[in-house]
Amino acid sequence: MIVAVIVVILALVYVGTEIVLSVLGQPALLLGPAAAFTGVVGLPTDVPAGISIAVGVVMALIGLILIVLAVKPGRLPKHALTPAGDTREDRAIVADNGVIAASVAQRISENTGLMRDQVRVGVAHRRVDVTITPGFGEQIDRDEIRRVTDAELQSYGLAPAVRTSVRVEQRKEEVVR
Repeated sequence: MIVAVIVVILALVYVGTEIVLSVLGQPALLLGPAAAFTGVVGLPTDVPAGISIAVGVVMALIGLILIVLAVKPGRLPKHALTPAGDTREDRAIVADNGVIAASVAQRISENTGLMRDQVRVGVAHRRVDVTITPGFGEQIDRDEIRRVTDAELQSYGLAPAVRTSVRVEQRKEEVVR
């Protein structure tokens, strides 16, 4: 959709530029408004019928594709939740990936004693990435982080299920040594 909007905006900018140049009496960049109008009016008689039909079919297919893309549901940054012990089928719980990430990061911070700003969590459609930035001299147990993360995610009952990866970054002071 973004590509289609950009193409339309560029076409409108070009048409506007040609109109302004025409009003100012300057030569056209490619095709002036009067010549373009004459070309469009004469198009049915100047172009062979086969080419007109082929162009029409291609434009119809492009339009159909754009309509399907507009109507078809996309991948939203959300997950369905089924909390442990919840057996009710008559309701749906949906959470934004950012909310899930913030909750997991908070749980990691509480359970490991790390400051909240040392924990970054990203949640994608099928993956959760945890990045820990330890303070100077702090030792990080990846297995503990993974266990806390997996336990928290399991309590949510995410659909679709996600895989967890844990990464520990080195502080810049440690890298420079």
